[in-house]
Amino acid sequence: MLVTVLFYTFATILVAAGVGVITSRNPVHAALSLVLCFLTSAVLWMLIEAEFLAIVLVLVYVGAVMVLFLFVVMMLDINVEELKRGFTRYAWLGWLVTGIVIAEIVGVIVQRRLGLDVTRGAAPLPPGYSNATELGTALFTRYAYAVELAAMLLLVAIIAAISLTLRRRRGLKLQDISAQVAVRAGDRVRIVKMKSEPRP
Repeated sequence: MLVTVLFYTFATILVAAGVGVITSRNPVHAALSLVLCFLTSAVLWMLIEAEFLAIVLVLVYVGAVMVLFLFVVMMLDINVEELKRGFTRYAWLGWLVTGIVIAEIVGVIVQRRLGLDVTRGAAPLPPGYSNATELGTALFTRYAYAVELAAMLLLVAIIAAISLTLRRRRGLKLQDISAQVAVRAGDRVRIVKMKSEPRP
């Protein structure tokens, strides 16, 4: 009974936070609403005993990705009004995606069970069960090649991002570390002696 109450409570908060993400006019408020979405999603993961996924969701998305989003939004000083001018051009695509999502939700509600026996809950796990151990075993045995492929793709993406950042562009100021280290105080500071002048 308590698990059901907690589920509906946090699910309601999650839906409200999701609505806040898409309806908020302030980008910072939208990002904070997305943080609340991730936190409530982590609680829902905890309710189904997926502790590792809940911790990863909080540490990676809330602790790293969303902090990066907030820094980008606050530091870039984005002109929201200029972005909104071209928003209506893609409104049809948004309505199309919205219709597809609503149709899928209605289909799930109509079908309800989808071939599963929803009258029984999940089987209780043994006391020594570790979600992280099971997930790690699956990743590095059955899905080892997929994990290595994903790692290589991320490595290529990191190298490409660094290469694009370091490319030579007009007006780009680059640091010359060797020149900075080799500089002498006499080249930077000049002491000038002047005679004192009488007060007028």
